Amino acid sequence: MASVTSLAATVNQRVADALSAALPEAGAADPLLRRSDRADFQANGLLALAKKLGGNPRELAGKVVETLGTDGVLADVEVSGPGFLNITVADRAIVATLAARAADDRLGVPYATTTGTTVIDYAQPNVAKEMHVGHLRSAVIGDALRNMLDFTGEKTIGRHHIGDWGTQFGMLIQYLIENPDELAPAADVDGDQAMSNLNRVYKASRAVFDTDEEFKERARKRVVALQSGDAETLGLWQRFVDESKVYFYSVFEKLDMEIRDDEIVGESAYNDMMAETARLLEESGVAVRSEGALVVFFEDIKGKDDKPVPLIVQKADGGFGYAASDLSAIRNRVFDLDATTLLYVVDVRQSLHFRMVFEAARRAGWLNDQVKAHNMGYGTVLGADGKPFKTREGETVRLQDLLDEAVQRAAEVVREKARDLTEDEIQERAAQVGIGAVKYADLSTSPSRDYKFDLDQMVSLNGDTSVYLQYAYARIQSILRKAGETRPAAHEQLELAPAERALGLHLDAFGATVAEAATEYAPHKLAAYLYQLASLYTTFYDQCPVLKADTREQVENRLFLCDLTARTLHKGMALLGIRTPERL
Repeated sequence: MASVTSLAATVNQRVADALSAALPEAGAADPLLRRSDRADFQANGLLALAKKLGGNPRELAGKVVETLGTDGVLADVEVSGPGFLNITVADRAIVATLAARAADDRLGVPYATTTGTTVIDYAQPNVAKEMHVGHLRSAVIGDALRNMLDFTGEKTIGRHHIGDWGTQFGMLIQYLIENPDELAPAADVDGDQAMSNLNRVYKASRAVFDTDEEFKERARKRVVALQSGDAETLGLWQRFVDESKVYFYSVFEKLDMEIRDDEIVGESAYNDMMAETARLLEESGVAVRSEGALVVFFEDIKGKDDKPVPLIVQKADGGFGYAASDLSAIRNRVFDLDATTLLYVVDVRQSLHFRMVFEAARRAGWLNDQVKAHNMGYGTVLGADGKPFKTREGETVRLQDLLDEAVQRAAEVVREKARDLTEDEIQERAAQVGIGAVKYADLSTSPSRDYKFDLDQMVSLNGDTSVYLQYAYARIQSILRKAGETRPAAHEQLELAPAERALGLHLDAFGATVAEAATEYAPHKLAAYLYQLASLYTTFYDQCPVLKADTREQVENRLFLCDLTARTLHKGMALLGIRTPERL
């Protein structure tokens, strides 16, 4: 079904048409329409236009008002201040537009005018290491962005660039070859136990690696064996990867995220490409030899000694690092996956690295005006003290522990609020509420900013939390159930109360908000919209009796507003990866 034209777009077009009619020399001028506290909308574009044409903005505004008049859409248009237009739309226009939106299964969200293929690099855990709080944001933000891009018509391909290659695996494998009883048989443990064992072995092998030079040399030789395809070495490496994946899936399942196995493409996948990547960069002159290493220099990126900081593609000993695998990944994504956009959801502290990688790829011709890369750098999760989130012992917080605690806190809230639920129902809703709370706290913050992890606030029924939104949705479902056979229906002839108008005009903005959030990679804008929607609904609920309204038509119309609000909350939260329980 074609997406519905919003009321705001309709008003904007009418003002633009009136502008062109009143002042033909203005051409297709933008009225700069926005929501206003003084009216439904305000058009600010006349001031700049009048200045450009050397005219009087109030006189120009008066001409536009005469041309516009009032009709079934516009109820009142007046000139304000130096030349603003304050525009009030008709009640019937609000209801008619919302009725069309309700009949559209996309709720008015348009498809993007231009679409392509976006490869999203997100949720990048490391093999043989437990996931910690630092892995949270990449997974949650990446999943929400993918949902929004998919919904607006973009083809997305996920890539989970897991750390599964390099020196640490030579260290791990060599340690296990010398200490074969250290790791329990794979069949004897579940994902969490397997990762705890791997993590324990990793720490033990690191301790030996850091103190025993002979072991360190054997571990380095084991890396060479791994890279050359030695069967015994590859067998142990594959076991690390497989057991780590089982663990990853268990954590992502807790996060209520679907991770596809074919989209887990780690550093090892590009091992065979790195030598060719280095050759192409050197032959094209993008990379040069410096002190035996192959590097790319950037005049505008300098270190403390004011010398250019190089991007090292190949080390002097012939080994390859992160730059080689990242550049090889770009080649694969551009030429094999036909990507038009590469989106990286990575820690903001890696911004300089990716800035250099993207520039090297542009110089090589792999990125250009048709194929672009964007680094979605995100900030740090902080503790209550404003410092990076740690346990009381100073250890990094395990992601699985954090999620379990969120669900436990949510169970307390659900148990207190919904006394008629069974324990199984409480646990089911607690998972939805607790995980939703963690996700929303992340997504309601601009990705580039740090935020404090405060579970007490996250699971609160008050304030800007997912629980507040979920409760608004559940409250609406309760009203709709109580309505019985009285069905929601839009009645254009009714006069709307101020709270109904405010709610209706905000519902009208859903499509534009989703489109903007997807285009700008800004899930926090959708979260802010949903919070305002729930707040406006709360005001409507307090001021406008639904089931006890004065007339049947008014009951049906308010049920219609309730139903559309619920559907919008449900869709918006789903795009953020958050569930909306029917009862709370």
